[in-house]
Amino acid sequence: MAHTQLAAVEPSVVTRATAGPDATVPRLLQVAVAAPAFPLILRRAATVLTVLGLGMIPWVVVLHTGLPATAQASHWAWTWTGLDSLEAVGLLTTGLLLRRGDHRACLAAAATSTLLLVDAWFDIMTAAPGSDLASAVLMAGCAELPLAVACAVLAIRTFPRPGR
Repeated sequence: MAHTQLAAVEPSVVTRATAGPDATVPRLLQVAVAAPAFPLILRRAATVLTVLGLGMIPWVVVLHTGLPATAQASHWAWTWTGLDSLEAVGLLTTGLLLRRGDHRACLAAAATSTLLLVDAWFDIMTAAPGSDLASAVLMAGCAELPLAVACAVLAIRTFPRPGR
């Protein structure tokens, strides 16, 4: 049995009163229109994404066991400056959208939080042992992870909800 929810109200449906002195005068009544709780396209997208997520599990195992322990990257500086530039754009966008009261700030905050988490992870995982690793852990613990949590909290708190 499919669940339904109140999806829309059409306030312009004209009906006639059936009893009383106003029997011939049209009245505007709000008519609730039932709609599926989860449209078909979203159910299909959810299924596809779930299957793809599950399919990634064996792929991760193959990668972990098959990739070399070390590698050399040709564009190392561009990789890190690109990631940090995206973080800067995310922080700026989140701040400007929040200042304007724009509800899309939640999207920018969520994306920025994700970028900061990825940056912390890769900083630590790619750092050489010793002072480089200590520096990466310090940067992650004092800057990237707290800022990622702050952005995630902002994303959750600024997410538009009905009646708010």
